[in-house]
Amino acid sequence: QVQLVESGGGLVQAGASLTLSCVASGRTFSTYTMGWFRQAPGKEREFVAAISSGGGSTNYIDSVKGRFTISRDNAKSTLYLLMSNLKPEDTAIYYCGATSTWVRASYHSTYHSWGQGTQVTVSS
Repeated sequence: QVQLVESGGGLVQAGASLTLSCVASGRTFSTYTMGWFRQAPGKEREFVAAISSGGGSTNYIDSVKGRFTISRDNAKSTLYLLMSNLKPEDTAIYYCGATSTWVRASYHSTYHSWGQGTQVTVSS
């Protein structure tokens, strides 16, 4: 298990950019595949992006490809999500998660640790 704390959410206008951060406790961060998920009101938690433990592989949901970039700094035990050209449909609570496997990184049931979430609201 690892403790995760997200930050960086806020209220922005469509077309703006935000960078979310997720800081992990402990010394095992570099061994985990990390992911970002989001949940809008009345909807299920949705996969957004994932990055392998070493950062060499990434995966994105189609709706954010070309707009969002996931990255990590293992020396700082920190995960990032750079979100550009934000749209109102990106409005949700964003969660970071940790999992020990890359193979099923787009499935939220794979993750064993979650942060508390950070709200992103995009106005039109």
